[in-house]
Amino acid sequence: MQPRNMSMSGVVDLAAVKAAQEAKAKAEQARAQAARQGGGTGGVSPADLVIDVDEAGFEQEVLQRSAEVPVVIDFWAEWCQPCKQLSPVLERLAVEYNGRFLLARIDVDANQMLMQQFGVQGIPAVFAVVAGQALPLFQGAAGEEQIRQTLDQLVQVAEQRFGLTGLTVDPDADPGAADQTTPAVPVGPYDALLEAAVQALDAGDLGGAVRAYKNVLNDDPGNPEAKLGLAQAELLQRVEGADPQQVRKEAADRPDDVQAQIAAADLDLVGGHVEDAFGRLIDTVRRTAGADRDSVRLRLLELFEVVGAEDPRVAAARRALARALF
Repeated sequence: MQPRNMSMSGVVDLAAVKAAQEAKAKAEQARAQAARQGGGTGGVSPADLVIDVDEAGFEQEVLQRSAEVPVVIDFWAEWCQPCKQLSPVLERLAVEYNGRFLLARIDVDANQMLMQQFGVQGIPAVFAVVAGQALPLFQGAAGEEQIRQTLDQLVQVAEQRFGLTGLTVDPDADPGAADQTTPAVPVGPYDALLEAAVQALDAGDLGGAVRAYKNVLNDDPGNPEAKLGLAQAELLQRVEGADPQQVRKEAADRPDDVQAQIAAADLDLVGGHVEDAFGRLIDTVRRTAGADRDSVRLRLLELFEVVGAEDPRVAAARRALARALF
């Protein structure tokens, strides 16, 4: 089964906007339903926090579940000795984190297609899928402290950017007995416009998507889904029809041409080269002044919005920008 909406760079994933909106709505409905039932959890058993996944079940057990909880994927094989050391640590942490993430174990010998689709070069390899978006976490042996730091960052990003608070765990629940039926998603005041924006993106109508997101922001300027969607749609609109080779040649030939550097940075970001995009514009800030510098700085801030404030690459680039400005 081909994973949908996967970006190994974790940068431009427009479908994540819709997934995040739905995940937030489902989480809110689940909390309200639990309150109406007098605190009943309907939670999963701790044993259900670790699952074995194959190609046939990947769509339902990983991609669909990633709209409600971050799914950490452990690529392993029976013959892999480092895997036998890492996997028990991940399984123990999955229970310890109490539903903040779901651990999916994939045997690479039996699921070669998934291994290729994720670009796994060696095992053990650990990825995550959040709201349909694939993120590489680490490869090879890792200490428990490093693993904990990585997981802490993952669950923080999942909650802050996508509204995913994880699964409710009930120690008394029978394994496999939790109701997996997806509740109906309540309709919010801007759902129709956000849905129209996503449909426009699916149809390649970037202008229509931009208009739909702007319509939401006209009434609700702080709407996070619309802000993220607009930044991403405008980025794709700017690079649409561009000749990558020509854009990069012009940027290389004219290092002091502000617009050439901005255009190349847009392409860098869409291609997943986040540090290259940020570094290019920060270097241009250092070489410019006045209106030119302001233009570069504003574009850099727009690209920060696309990647997300919680991304460590954004935090590092903000510090570098501050040094370049002052």
